[in-house]
Amino acid sequence: MAQPHDLGTIIDAHPFFKGIDAELRALLVGCAANERFEPGDRLSREGRPADKFYLVRAGHVAVEAALPGRQPIILETVGENEVLGWSWVVEPFLATFDARAVTPVRAVSFDGTCLRAKMANDPALGYEVLKRFVPVITHRLATARLQLLDLYGPATAPELEEKVKKVKKAKRKAG
Repeated sequence: MAQPHDLGTIIDAHPFFKGIDAELRALLVGCAANERFEPGDRLSREGRPADKFYLVRAGHVAVEAALPGRQPIILETVGENEVLGWSWVVEPFLATFDARAVTPVRAVSFDGTCLRAKMANDPALGYEVLKRFVPVITHRLATARLQLLDLYGPATAPELEEKVKKVKKAKRKAG
């Protein structure tokens, strides 16, 4: 397991926290731990407590959405130098998506409860963390929306096309 000094070096090297102030990074280290996951391991489950986020150092994690009566769909695959998990920062702190290791994964995890407490006590840390997470949240939700449009879009397109034809035909008759 990496020592706190090593975790600081890892955090400094990860693009997500690039350029963060050394004092703020020291606060992050106090909430961090090295973790490993094997293929098939779950890093989070939709609807369950979201108590961590991860800086992925190696490997790939599938971000999935469960659909009633269907196999889960993969919304996105998160890999090296990316971040996974944003629900820890938004009440009610429940995971929005499932996350499953596709390959062996090495990551630095951050305890959400620990980090939220530090962010509440240090507004500069809170600002730095939140400004880095807003694009992640926006990206993940946009990706989910695109996948759902792709999944459900083709089924409605012919119906819409048929309605347009009927309207045009009715206008010709009336005209």
